[in-house]
Amino acid sequence: MGFGVALAVAGAVAAAAFLWDSPGEQAQGGGDYAFVVGSPGPGEPAPDMVLPATDGSTFDLASFRGETVLLYFQEGLMCQPCWDQLTEIESRFSDLSALGVDRIATITTDPLDLLAQKAADEGLTTPVLADRDLAVSDSYSTTSFGMMGDGFNGHSFILVGPDGTILWRADYGGPPDHTMYLPVSSLLEDMRRGLDASP
Repeated sequence: MGFGVALAVAGAVAAAAFLWDSPGEQAQGGGDYAFVVGSPGPGEPAPDMVLPATDGSTFDLASFRGETVLLYFQEGLMCQPCWDQLTEIESRFSDLSALGVDRIATITTDPLDLLAQKAADEGLTTPVLADRDLAVSDSYSTTSFGMMGDGFNGHSFILVGPDGTILWRADYGGPPDHTMYLPVSSLLEDMRRGLDASP
């Protein structure tokens, strides 16, 4: 390997390390699936969210003050593991409820009509929200953690408390593994640890 090539490779590795471990995005250990914590993170206000849902309603996050809401940002129609993830989450909702979760919504950047068809095909009851202009996804920086470019979300979970403050966050979709599915048991354990560590 020539010196120039070696230097370029070293630079790329350093840049990747910087991006993956930049301020507000520290890698988390201890679980089976690595994740980082993007920004805004725990202790910060959750950005406003008003999006159309596949059930014909409009999902307004502010209207759920007094409840704890789990937001699941995912890649969307091209990511079957993301939908398998949601199916398992629905089947384990009682376990999430035991951690204080009252409500779940999932957010993608796909068209609402196609999402409605996908939700029907999968037999899902969770509201699927269409963020076509990426305004909400960008406000939560979830497009920074996928493998499809900055026009799509990665695989991010953000727990918003009754007062509108973020209680816990985990972004699983970034490099090097680009996790698009994790067992709900792992999700529950990571969430439990995060909540236990909160002040």
